[in-house]
Amino acid sequence: MSDPNRGNQVDVSDESDEEEAGGGVQIIPGEVLPPVDLDPNATDVDLIHRRISVIEGFQVLTQVETLCLRQNEIKKIEGLETLTTLTELDLYDNQLTKIENLDTLTNLQQLDLSFNKIRKIENLEKLVNVVKLFLVQNKISEICNLSHFTQLTMLELGSNRIRKLENLEGLVNLESLFVGKNKIGKLENLGQLKKLKVLSIQSNRITKLENLEELENLEELYISHNSIEVIENLEGNLKLTTVDLAGNRIKRLTNLSHLTQLEEFWFNSNLLEHWQDVDQLRNATNIQTVYFEHNPIQKDPMYRKKLKLALPSLTQIDATYIR
Repeated sequence: MSDPNRGNQVDVSDESDEEEAGGGVQIIPGEVLPPVDLDPNATDVDLIHRRISVIEGFQVLTQVETLCLRQNEIKKIEGLETLTTLTELDLYDNQLTKIENLDTLTNLQQLDLSFNKIRKIENLEKLVNVVKLFLVQNKISEICNLSHFTQLTMLELGSNRIRKLENLEGLVNLESLFVGKNKIGKLENLGQLKKLKVLSIQSNRITKLENLEELENLEELYISHNSIEVIENLEGNLKLTTVDLAGNRIKRLTNLSHLTQLEEFWFNSNLLEHWQDVDQLRNATNIQTVYFEHNPIQKDPMYRKKLKLALPSLTQIDATYIR
């Protein structure tokens, strides 16, 4: 089999001769960063993009409350055990593969481990005071080991490999759940999240709107880019102000007339062709924004005028404000 890189190979001996004669490619060294200088009295430590590969020497931080180590090259969580005053820890965009060595950080309220290579949610049992947990863009395939997070208000699990909504029942104070860009096939096991206000489950494999009736405090539902065909089972969600159903396979607007508090309705890239269906939104007397572009009704030359007449409170149609 021929070598696909053969045409790109360089004769090393020739290159060496050129360099000795003063020619060849000039090697420009990378930016040299100053050594990390830690102030023992600092409460807010920000070390973004400092090419840190190992967490060491941080025990001098006796008063630190927020520590940001974003965009480094850290492969292991270690060397933080003495930082018991920490309330926020940010390890976004590193090379972590495992959650570990955080047991002593019991005052943590916010933890960001997004954009790493973590495969399992684990070893967080002692962090009972966390209110915001970010695990975006990892390799997590299962929602687990979260039952102790009774104070958690925000959970971000977008862009992982999750196939099922499960093990959420202990999150009794959760207000925002983000699970977009996963492989979830069904809306289920959400009934215990009585305080949930925001549910974002965009770009998954959902085929049916269901099992949301107990989420009476839900205000924002983002479920675009799934495979939903019918709008249904939202009767218990009377507080909805934003509904995003863009990029599904829905032909008719149905079962929306009871959502009187709607302000934003995003329905672009569906299959709507019946103008009378827009009347489903008439009871939402404060509706401000609708998206209907990339539906058959958009082809109507009177498209914008018809929407304004049907919904006089509108201030924006698609991406354009109404003058």
